[in-house]
Amino acid sequence: MPTIITHAAVPLALAAAMGPRRIVLPVALVGAALAAVPDADVIGFKFGVAYADAWGHRGASHSLALAAFTAAFLALFWPRARTLPAALFLFVAMASHGVLDMATDGGLGVGLAWPFETGRHFLPARPIRVSPIGAEFFSARGVETLLSELVWVWLPCAVLALTGLRRPVLADARATER
Repeated sequence: MPTIITHAAVPLALAAAMGPRRIVLPVALVGAALAAVPDADVIGFKFGVAYADAWGHRGASHSLALAAFTAAFLALFWPRARTLPAALFLFVAMASHGVLDMATDGGLGVGLAWPFETGRHFLPARPIRVSPIGAEFFSARGVETLLSELVWVWLPCAVLALTGLRRPVLADARATER
């Protein structure tokens, strides 16, 4: 899995690209939190849930179905999530977790299509190093993980965010010229 910080970077970059008129700051922050939520499935280890089980790590909690359910639930009960852009953003924010995990070089794969299909899958290219857990994070392997995330996630996210942030500036400049 990528680091928890990197999981949050994807929805924050997307929110920046979409702009504050479409994705208000509270929705952007909830999206960043939702991007980390699927890894809460590791609590199952304490209750005897095996890694490869449907509800094991990288299983159902990493699925598109659970991301859709969560976004719909939030839209139902949270007024700020009731616009189509906000609800879609929250879905993509949570779904991005499984997709990023599919790009890592370790683990059993991701149950992205659960409950319709129970297999675990990776992307054809897997350039992101799996993040070490605990004290091992502060090792050479942890540095390798951060470097791979910098190249494969943070730089593309920065480009996405900056591209979106330029649009309103250009629009304001054109409006001032008239």
